[in-house]
Amino acid sequence: MSETEPTTSEATSARDGADAATPSRRPGRERGRDDGKFGPYGGQYVPEALMPAIEELTDAYRRYVLGNEDGFMDEFRERLADFGGRPTPLQRADRLSERYDREVYLKREDLLHGGAHKLNNALGQVLLAKYMGKERIVAETGAGQHGTATAMAAAHLDIPCEIYMGERDINRQRPNVFRMKLNGAEVNPVTAGRGTLKEAISETMRDWATTVENTHYVIGSIVGPHPFPVMVRDFQAVISEEAREQSIEKAGELPTDVVACAGGGSNTMGTFAGFVDDEAVALHAVEAGGSTLEVDEEAGVAPNSASLYTGEEGVLHGARTKLLQDSDGQIMESHSISSGLDYAGVGPELAYLVDEGRVSPVAVDDDAALEGFHRLSSTEGIIPALETAHAFGFLEEHHEELGDRVVVNVSGRGDKDLDAAIEETDKRDIDEAPDMSMFTGGI
Repeated sequence: MSETEPTTSEATSARDGADAATPSRRPGRERGRDDGKFGPYGGQYVPEALMPAIEELTDAYRRYVLGNEDGFMDEFRERLADFGGRPTPLQRADRLSERYDREVYLKREDLLHGGAHKLNNALGQVLLAKYMGKERIVAETGAGQHGTATAMAAAHLDIPCEIYMGERDINRQRPNVFRMKLNGAEVNPVTAGRGTLKEAISETMRDWATTVENTHYVIGSIVGPHPFPVMVRDFQAVISEEAREQSIEKAGELPTDVVACAGGGSNTMGTFAGFVDDEAVALHAVEAGGSTLEVDEEAGVAPNSASLYTGEEGVLHGARTKLLQDSDGQIMESHSISSGLDYAGVGPELAYLVDEGRVSPVAVDDDAALEGFHRLSSTEGIIPALETAHAFGFLEEHHEELGDRVVVNVSGRGDKDLDAAIEETDKRDIDEAPDMSMFTGGI
């Protein structure tokens, strides 16, 4: 096992005066790029067999992503615009602004091609694989959005693709499974454990370990060994780069608060990256509180996915970070109404920013998330992903604690979740939900 020793990294440096048009030069974006360290978190905890692939990827990241060798980043931005449909709008939510007596803006990542923020990273990594001369793509997925985005990017760039997905998530996310197959990807069910994202990641890493010479693993979040956390953050940072400029253009100033749901953390860090050094902007990471924050250690089950809120330091999937684990250090089974947040860990940079007090974590339970799902749908005409709905559950419960201008990232659309939403709504008494009596077996 190769591992890097944790060290204490410096606190976020002061602003360097960079303007909104050049966010990539802001000091917060430099954190972790050289060694993958975020205070005690990060590193490369991987089998020796994977180190050559990790070193090759680190070199490619430095050359192409940071150095723009051969115009890589120029091509990436061009494809994000032409294929992905960027920039996405920053929309004032009129009725929510009235409801909460403050300006509420929605960063519309649900309008990106594929219906979620996931394409930003998937397109970047698949393109990088082409520049590296790889002949095959593997990826994992939970809610199916990352798998869908990777399958689309692989089809777009003409490279074979295999997706690993937990059997339970396949049953919960049938439309996305079909979308992946439509794009030509092979979907491999994972039956180990609870058949969710954690097991899918483990299985994908096993595949990669035996095929590193011709295969690139497209990790879907800011998790895993260095350079994945910083690379995924840099690809996803386009969200906050745009939101920062759009906030200044629309409101004349930066937001007082930025809100994003948090699972592994790609959406979260993409939304936060451009604002980290703006100390007056509060950053809120909304985790899945599940059914309760209480933990059944004897059964090895955490009925939530709130790693930032309740987790402890440990190693998972190649990095040291905050995890849901028992007193013996065994990873606990997580839970969320949303497949994409159903993960027992979180990215190391987010863990560090929470420890430093720069990001505030909060847990929103299944009920509040489902209420947020219905509320955004009925008030603004936007059906969010159940992952995203947690952010709107937070907004309902905590709006009085927020400032005058709030940006919420709508990380994905809810088409994929309609069956689950019908089933879960039928179990609950939700004031803003439509009459569900006509549905007897989903849609």
